[in-house]
Amino acid sequence: MTGTVHVIGAGLSGLAAALSLADAGVAVRLYESSPQAGGRCRSYHDQTLGMVIDNGNHLLLSANTSALAYARRIGGDAALEIAPDCSFPFADLSTGARWTLRPGMGRTPWWIFDGSRRVPGTRPADYLGPARLFFAGPDATVSDRMATDGALYERLWHPILVAALNTDPREASARLAARLIRETFGKGGAACRPVIASGGLSAALVDPALATLSAAGVPIRFGASLKALERESGRASALVFAGERVPLGPGDRVILAVPPRVAGAMVPDITVPLAHRAILNVHFVDDEEATPDSATLIGLVGGISEWLFRYRGRLSVTVSAADRLMDAPREDIARQIWHEVASIIGRSDDMPRWQIVRERRATIAATPAEEARRPHTSTPLQNLFLAGDWTATGLPATIEGAIRSGERAADFARRAT
Repeated sequence: MTGTVHVIGAGLSGLAAALSLADAGVAVRLYESSPQAGGRCRSYHDQTLGMVIDNGNHLLLSANTSALAYARRIGGDAALEIAPDCSFPFADLSTGARWTLRPGMGRTPWWIFDGSRRVPGTRPADYLGPARLFFAGPDATVSDRMATDGALYERLWHPILVAALNTDPREASARLAARLIRETFGKGGAACRPVIASGGLSAALVDPALATLSAAGVPIRFGASLKALERESGRASALVFAGERVPLGPGDRVILAVPPRVAGAMVPDITVPLAHRAILNVHFVDDEEATPDSATLIGLVGGISEWLFRYRGRLSVTVSAADRLMDAPREDIARQIWHEVASIIGRSDDMPRWQIVRERRATIAATPAEEARRPHTSTPLQNLFLAGDWTATGLPATIEGAIRSGERAADFARRAT
């Protein structure tokens, strides 16, 4: 088909869509309202710290095949570190206990019979608890289908589920939790090897995508904020930006890879998720020689901090479902979290330079009600398609979901008439 596909939004879903279309030889134009690409997944130079940091820590797993294939396609995989095996160190901030979860690499979970691989204080039978998630109805929450207390939940399922769903598991969709477990732990440890963007999110997922698109001749316009979407005879007929109207020809198509509130305003006859959850990230400069050469990850329970990322020259802590911390004094939060970090890595309470990044609308809430509002790729307009981690991907709002949604929207746009 002739014509151009106009991709609105240069977050990961928009970049993935544009790349997929360009690879197929389809004419593409990419628009982004902000001065930079990446959306909620990007790096920037922070003047307070004097270094490049990510706006939020993101952990991929080796099971995230679409995200890893995307990184390889654009040459960004050099900025990713993939662990050679499945190993998750944990520390309990309230008791000082430490352990390492080491699932076996195969699908059959023989490892649960090895006490050195399990969470301390758990029995093999405890690991059958999440099985009921796989039979959940659309309205069921995690707490409806499995126990949300006890050693295994507090030391494994809660930190993993709250990080992936960015929602308190007690109110989160059981179906989303089941899908997450099915695609990760359900495939064995080989699918659960941690993947960390040690070179930065932009270096891995954004900058090389822009370079690839530029080399393919795809025009990219920054500062292009979509104000309206005109329609005629069941089709999108024009894009209205500030100071410019872009008419759409008979063969032109549009992919809206924008936040849900923007998509809902442009296409009021679709439902979009309304509730969001916040994420808090705290970054500390780390000049100690003990800082590892490669990125490492430590899960934390029993305190405020949830995941500690140790990079060369920087320590970063992530707290998911962090709405309760959005209005707390910044320095109070930084001191509390540094105290927890220092106790784990053996540092003094003298706090180094720090920076807090708060994303109030980091992801949609992964509740059954919001899951029901996630729209599909197609829309009532014949030539208009949706992309974003908030659409009906079947996954939580993650990097993997964003990239899958962009590639799916590109596929729909290629086949549209």
